[in-house]
Amino acid sequence: MVSIPEYYEGKNVLLTGATGFLGKVLLEKLLRSCPKVNSVYVLVRQKAGQTSQEQMEEILSSKLFDRLRDENPDFREKIAAINSELTHSKLALSEEDKEVIVDSTNIIFHCAATVQFNENLRDAVQLNVIATQQLILLAQQMKNLEVFMQVSTAYAYCNRKHIDEVVYPPPVDPKKLVDSLEWMDDGDRPNTYIYTKALAEYVVQQEGAKLNVAIVRPSIVGASWKEPFPRWIDNFNGPSGLFIAAGKGILRTMRASNNALADLVPVDVVVNTSLAAAWYSGVNRPRNIMVYNCTTGSTNPFHWGEVEYHVISTFKRNPLEQAFRHHKAPAFLYDIYLRMTGRSPRMMKTITHLHKAMVFLEYFTSNSWVWNTDNVNMLMNQLNPEDKKTSNIDVRQLHWAEYIENCCMGTKKYVLNEEISGLPAARKHFNKLRNIHYGFNTILVILIWHIFIARSQMARNIWYFVVSLCYKFLSYFRASKTMRY
Repeated sequence: MVSIPEYYEGKNVLLTGATGFLGKVLLEKLLRSCPKVNSVYVLVRQKAGQTSQEQMEEILSSKLFDRLRDENPDFREKIAAINSELTHSKLALSEEDKEVIVDSTNIIFHCAATVQFNENLRDAVQLNVIATQQLILLAQQMKNLEVFMQVSTAYAYCNRKHIDEVVYPPPVDPKKLVDSLEWMDDGDRPNTYIYTKALAEYVVQQEGAKLNVAIVRPSIVGASWKEPFPRWIDNFNGPSGLFIAAGKGILRTMRASNNALADLVPVDVVVNTSLAAAWYSGVNRPRNIMVYNCTTGSTNPFHWGEVEYHVISTFKRNPLEQAFRHHKAPAFLYDIYLRMTGRSPRMMKTITHLHKAMVFLEYFTSNSWVWNTDNVNMLMNQLNPEDKKTSNIDVRQLHWAEYIENCCMGTKKYVLNEEISGLPAARKHFNKLRNIHYGFNTILVILIWHIFIARSQMARNIWYFVVSLCYKFLSYFRASKTMRY
């Protein structure tokens, strides 16, 4: 078969979600690894005071595209930013843009979605289901379309413990759910993201039956592993927000089962799988929808207890700037200080928000699933030796301790914009906080002594007994250790 770069040579690609984390990385990888791709049409939602071209220029100027700029300085010429609103009829495209897209597009990558787990159902249906419907309708008009590539989620069917690489029937007909939006209450519903992503898969299967469709289902997408360089992350979504909360001292421990599988997958693995999946479907024209569970748990298992250990140890060695201790009392006092100085209090609100997020994520961090990855393994075996290097999807090579450290350091550098040169000051601040923490606990013990123990003979006797017991234990431990050596 032709190689991946050869397949994309001369092709016109339509991309949604290019302003999101995954879409940006896919755009960069496509242009860098397939330099002879003809054009990339990027559908961009209009922002107040910023054109689609200006939005794309801001994205393309980021560090993510530094390597591409060095290797192919003229890459911008291949990108066409097009105003669009995916939830509107006909995607709100101008007639001129629609004509170009319909006549020219060869491959579609549909990455756009709301990734908020607790989005209200109405908005989640509009962004994840209706937008997919509208794009399918446009795809059916395309004269030279070869592949429709849908990015879904591995948790779309989390009600099952074993998930195969197939599209399962949804619990409700998506058309009926869409029709009900006219009267539906916008009340808060849990798990709307995974629910509507499952509906979107069914829409693609049913309404795109005549199209050559591939679906990639990533699990929890994390920072880049290798491409375009390690550690790249630019948002608080997914695990990075929890890592930052732990590093800042907002969270003391994760609400997770230590033995539950932490199915994290690097963003560059998801991108490489998507590009390779579109290549395979475009070259082989399979009779059925190809579904790829882009996960790590079945081939390179890692657990949430291990994640917590490596996150804590990383931030002990490389603390974040302006971190604070885990107690709510200092945060509450800091909010009072902010009020007194005329500023808006934020610490308790932040802590409350993060703890609510942890409670919501507890379902995913306390349970494990088994994803079948036969199609991913098949895809990996179909790649020629060069494509296996340039489009690596073999997560068996992933070293978890190193990757988690890179995720933490990536959030420090690219999300919080903290330079490595600031580490000495951060470590000094961290040690200062530790001393304050010990001092706070000492004062607390003294207060408890004066209030409860010093006034009661029985309490004093119990206290002396416990202290003497601890002293005897330590003396015995030291003596036995000396005898051993």
